[in-house]
This record gives sequence, C-alpha cells and structure tokens, in this order.
Amino acid sequence: METTTLEHELPVYARIGAEIVSGDGVMVETKDGQRWIDFYGGHAVALLGYRHPRLMAALREQAERLFFQTNAVDVEVRQRAHTALAGLAPEGLDRVFLVNSGAEANENALRIAFVQHPGRTQVVCLAGGFHGRTAAAGAVTAGALGRWYAFPRTPFDVVTIPVGDEAALRAAVGVQTAAVILEPIQGIAGCVDLEPAYLRAVREVADATGALFLADEVQCGMGRSGAAFAVQLAGVVPDLLTTAKGLAGGFPAGAVITTAQLASKLTIGSLGTTFGGGPMACALIEAVAHELTDTDLLANVRARSEQLRATCQVGPVVGVQGQGLLLGLRCNRPVAQILPALRERGILAGGSSDPHVLRLTPPLILEACHVEALAAALSDLPEDPHAPMA
Repeated sequence: METTTLEHELPVYARIGAEIVSGDGVMVETKDGQRWIDFYGGHAVALLGYRHPRLMAALREQAERLFFQTNAVDVEVRQRAHTALAGLAPEGLDRVFLVNSGAEANENALRIAFVQHPGRTQVVCLAGGFHGRTAAAGAVTAGALGRWYAFPRTPFDVVTIPVGDEAALRAAVGVQTAAVILEPIQGIAGCVDLEPAYLRAVREVADATGALFLADEVQCGMGRSGAAFAVQLAGVVPDLLTTAKGLAGGFPAGAVITTAQLASKLTIGSLGTTFGGGPMACALIEAVAHELTDTDLLANVRARSEQLRATCQVGPVVGVQGQGLLLGLRCNRPVAQILPALRERGILAGGSSDPHVLRLTPPLILEACHVEALAAALSDLPEDPHAPMA
C-alpha cells in the first residue's frame, strides 16, 4: 500500500502529530484508533458535527441533481440559500453575495465599502482581530503587517484601535473612514466578546461619520454565539455582515449579507466569483440554515454554554470568556502544555493567539455528557502549573 507523506506540501501548517480518518456526531477517530470528542470542530467549521443526516441527504440529492453551474445562469437552490440567509440575518440585511471563504467574504465586503465611499482612504480595525489572509482582509488582521503580510503595501490606510475603547474609536473614525471592521466575538484572539454598549457605540460613530459598520461573523456566526448572529445579542444592525466557517457545515462557503441601499450601488461586474454560490454549497447552506430555525439547536448552544461555564473552571482553568459555543478557557499555564494531555484523555481542543487561552469551538450538537467529559479531563490535570503533565 502506498504510504502518504508530506514531502510535496508547502511547510506552512503546524500539526499535532495525528491523522484523523473519520468522524461521527461530535467524535473523531485517528488512524491509530484514538477517539476524541471534537471541541475544536476543525477551526469552528464542523457546525453540525460529522455525518449529520440533514447534511448528508442534502449533499447526495444535490450531487445527483446538479453538481455545478455558473452564476451566469439562474439556479433555484442558490435563490433558496439567499432567502434562508436573509431570514437568519438582522432585519434590513437581505441582500446576499455568496463566495468560498471568510477571507473572500471580508475582501468583498471591504470592496463594497469603498464602492460606497470612493473618495475615502481608511479602514479602522481592532487589536486582536483576524479577518483573513488575502490582501484587504490581511491588512486589517492584527499582527499580519509585522509577521506574514508579504505584500509591499496595503490597499488602503489602516488604523488599529484597542478593543472596547470608545474614546479611541471616536478619535479614529472620521471623514476618511470607509469602514469599521470588527468581530463581535474575536475568535482567534481567545474568544474575546465585545460589550453590547461598545457595539452600539460603533453603530453610533459610523452613522455620524458615514462610515460603514462591517461585522465579521466568519467564526461567531451561524448560531455559534447562541443567536443566529452575535450582533443580534447586542441589538445592533451592521451595514455589512460576513460569515463562513460553519456556513455550509464543512463545505467551502462564505457570504456577504448587506442592505438593499448598499446593493443598489453595485453594478454588473462590481463583484464576482467562479465557485461561490455553487449548487452543492447552496444546498448545504440551506440545510444548515433550516437546522438552525427548525430545531432547538440554538437553545442547545445556550444550555451547553452555561454548562461549560458552570463546570469547567477546574484544574488549570481560572476563567471563561466568550459567548455560546465560542468559548475561551483562561488557564494558569500555557495552553501548549495542556492540549496534548487533553488529547490523551479523549479531548481535542484548540489554542488561540493568547497563549493562556484554550479555545472551544465544538459542533453545535454537543451534548451534556461531552461537557462532563471535558470537565473530568480538566480536573484530572495536575493542579500545580509547574508539575509535569501526564
């Protein structure tokens, strides 16, 4: 049998040293037979877990009907996906542009902002935010310019302000600002949730200056916060909302959702994509959206979130932050010491850009017994942060 190696792959990914070969529900299995409860969900992508009946049925049916067609022709399932997303979004956001990823969604949302304000030159973003690795999205991603952003210049001026600082917000946003971009819950930063009052201040400042409010819900959207979209928890309606990750339950998909007023500024050719809005992705987007609206999935997210907060401040965990099933467990030692020990105890979790925050982004179908297993695994870790890990 041929042996798989990584010799032909660009060396750009850190790996944990295990090969996952299958998944079922919230469980994954490795090549050597280990079974883990997946509290990471493949970077928050496996929204409904693995082998979900609704997703599998939608995938099979659409593959047999129409695997692909271009956006140059009408496809009914695409229109149904648009309608389903508009139904989930905050009131007034009812125009949808489908793409392939979160970075592409943010790239196009930023483009729309400059279509609206062709004379403006600036975007304001928040420290700690992650918006993607493409030219515009990477330009507003925290740390990118000093680490991996390889382009010789950014496509616009970027002003980065501290999280939650209203004075800095009001000082930064002005007549040259095309957009303010933020994650209502900063995922990679360690599940940092922005206060509702701060989100309302962003809305107020944007209205006063004409800047657009761009809510990046690539990671925290599609029910992960306990609401369809996290901005709804604050009662705030942005001008542009992006989402991806779990949007199609694991199939590549992203979306920009905006207003009729902003859509009216666009013309034929303003935006474009080859694969975005393909029939397979659309069938899965529709299935995920219906699962959120037709079942008690959002109630389960809120219940499991409360259970995690109540039971998982044990062992090395000294605090919990975030919302819904986008939670950060703040630990008394570096997470790099904890993650391997959790895998030994049957738990797959992730880190964050904060070395002391363990990030939980499990499938929304997580059950109480899975949370109990995580709490038990955390309790089983040595209490002394200087003790050797098992």
